[in-house]
Amino acid sequence: MIAEERLIRILSMVNQRGTVTVPQLMEELGTSESTIRRDLAKLDKQGRLIKVHGGATRIRHDYVMLDQSFAGRQALYMDEKRAIGAYAATLIEPDDFVFIDGGTTTACLVDALTETHATYLTNSLPHAQRLLAKGCHTLLPGGELKPATEVLVGAETVNAIRRYHFTVGFWGTNGAGPESGFTTPEFSEAAVKQISLEHTVRPYVVCDSSKFTKTSLITFADFMDATVITDHMEDAANALRMAGNIVEVEEA
Repeated sequence: MIAEERLIRILSMVNQRGTVTVPQLMEELGTSESTIRRDLAKLDKQGRLIKVHGGATRIRHDYVMLDQSFAGRQALYMDEKRAIGAYAATLIEPDDFVFIDGGTTTACLVDALTETHATYLTNSLPHAQRLLAKGCHTLLPGGELKPATEVLVGAETVNAIRRYHFTVGFWGTNGAGPESGFTTPEFSEAAVKQISLEHTVRPYVVCDSSKFTKTSLITFADFMDATVITDHMEDAANALRMAGNIVEVEEA
C-alpha cells in the first residue's frame, strides 16, 4: 500500500469511528507500529486529525449555518473578547486608516481603543456610534442594513470599500482554520469582508479560540491572509500552532 493511500485509509477510519488505536490501524492496514505512528504525526501536523496517546481522534467541527444576532452573541466568551479587543486596540497608530468589521469581538476593540487621531471606516452601525462618541473621525459606506448583525452589506457597500486602501483592519469570523480559512454563513457579508481585507496592508482577524472548532458556509479569506488575535489555545492542534500567524492574548 502506497503512503498516500494509507493516509487516506487512516483518515477514513478516524472520521467514521471518532477514535482509533494504533493496534487497530496496524491490524487493518497490515503495517508496522512505527509507520502508523509516523503517519499519525504527519496527519496531526497537517491538522487533519488529533494524535493522542495510543492512537488518534477526529477533529470535531461545529458547522455554523446562520448568523446569531448581535445581542445574542454579546454574552458569549466576553472575558476573552475583551482581552482580545484590548490588545488589538494597541495596534492602531495616529496616522492609520482603519477598517473595523462588525461583530462582538470588534465591538470590544472599539470600546478599548484610545487612538482618536486615526481615521476609521466601519460597516457596523453600532461601531460607528461608539466611535463617534469617542470623538473619532468615522466613515460609513452605503448599502443595505442587515438586521441580524447590524452591518451594511450589498453591492453598494462593496463598491464603496473598493475605493479605499486601509493601513490596518480588524475582522470577526464565524469559523477559522488552516483548511477552510476564515468563514461566515452569508454571502453578502462575506463579500464585504473579502474586499476590505484585500485592501488592507496589516489585516487582523480577532476571534476567541472557540472559533477554531467551527466552520461556516463561505470562506472570505485564506487562513494565512491575516494575523489572528485570540485567547489562550490550550488544546489547539499542532497545525494551528505551527501556522505562525497567531497571537495568543491572556485574559486580564
